[in-house]
Amino acid sequence: MNYWLFKSEPQTFGIDDLAKSPKRTTAWEGVRNYQARNMMRDGMRAGDQGFFYHSSCDVPGIQGIVEVVREAYPDASAFDRKSPYHDPASDPANPRWMLVDVKLVRKFARPITLEALKRHAGGKLKDMVVLRRGNRLSITPVTPAEWKFILSIAGE
Repeated sequence: MNYWLFKSEPQTFGIDDLAKSPKRTTAWEGVRNYQARNMMRDGMRAGDQGFFYHSSCDVPGIQGIVEVVREAYPDASAFDRKSPYHDPASDPANPRWMLVDVKLVRKFARPITLEALKRHAGGKLKDMVVLRRGNRLSITPVTPAEWKFILSIAGE
């Protein structure tokens, strides 16, 4: 199993929106970064788990856990002219952008804030991608050791 961190702005789509989605599942659409796309396309498998992270908000941090329930397939929003994720250069015959479906596993009783994660940046989370200066990727890998440690500080 692989582990991931999925970032979303809660004012756009937060963990509570996912909890209200049919079957608590959604397509993780709108990824328009090649590196993040490649991780979804080449690395994610059904059954992988990820942290749902709220970004660009007053208190950024990990809100809960999701599971990949459908592996990468073309992101139709790239072809929809009315979508904010429309990409006129994307070709349906050779799709540029992919997505995966994720399902809410559980929401944490209390979020693990970015500040709390940073307190461990010199130790067990020293190589965690989301803590690197300048990282703006919406999807990042999480090592098994990082996953286990974060669950321990979450009280899970």
